[in-house]
Amino acid sequence: MSADSLSRVFAALADPTRRDMVARLSDGDATVNQLAEPYRMSLQAVYKHLRVLEEAGLVTRPPGPQPRAVHLETEVFDRMNDWIERYRSRAERRFSRLDTVLEAMRTDEKPEGEGQQ
Repeated sequence: MSADSLSRVFAALADPTRRDMVARLSDGDATVNQLAEPYRMSLQAVYKHLRVLEEAGLVTRPPGPQPRAVHLETEVFDRMNDWIERYRSRAERRFSRLDTVLEAMRTDEKPEGEGQQ
């Protein structure tokens, strides 16, 4: 996933309404009217949110007459997870090395005879 497309995905998910739409779509496809039901906003505003999600590649709507189901594109999450995992793994390795150093320091600080009976 390119940095630009990743930025669009994270920017799209920065909005709580869009995150809620994505969460609801994770249960299954829905029409725009179904997605609009819980929100106190115009249908036009819902379409604007969907356009942002579509441009980020998070959702698709097939061409054709209304009503069209909105579909969550889950492979985007796989690519996001790969990106996140790369940095999580690096951080875990760094913390593991720090744990090793701290344990060695604790061992070196023990007074002679401590722990012996």
